[in-house]
Amino acid sequence: MTDEILMTAEDRMEKALVSLHEVFSTVRTGRANAMVLDRIKVDYYGVPTPINQMAGVKTPDAHMLVIEPWDKGVLRAIEHAILESDLGVTPSNDGSVIRLPFPALTEERRRELVKQCKTYAEEARVAVRNARRDANTALDKAKKNDNLPEDEVKRAEEAVQKLTDKYIADVDAAFKKKEVEVMEI
Repeated sequence: MTDEILMTAEDRMEKALVSLHEVFSTVRTGRANAMVLDRIKVDYYGVPTPINQMAGVKTPDAHMLVIEPWDKGVLRAIEHAILESDLGVTPSNDGSVIRLPFPALTEERRRELVKQCKTYAEEARVAVRNARRDANTALDKAKKNDNLPEDEVKRAEEAVQKLTDKYIADVDAAFKKKEVEVMEI
């Protein structure tokens, strides 16, 4: 019973960490990274489609992405989707490919991105703590309903707290790494 509760809590905490890494991968760092396009969906014949499923995305140098759609008819739709996104980059369309120049980030913009990353990290911490709360609630219910021994519940609560501490530390480490990456010139 307690093992099941612990596994559920750990699974939720792991998902929070994975989600944080996915969000961090979409934060611009001054270098061109095709993952910044992952959240942008293009209306492709009535279906919202990710850019990487309708075009080849290349990185010819550190500050440029080149998007080459397999169907040249969607160039305008891709360009429009990028302009509508919060990417902060103006695409240039030459009729066959779209170029996305990534200018070097200013100090002020870097600080804004770090604040944004801090918010994402805090959301992940909250998700981890919510998993802890739900696990402790489930343990309390199990103690009342299933007559679980109190010492077993106490051990399980300590295990949940250790898991929580581990995942909070992982979130903090991921944030520190991303902060260094963003502030790097």
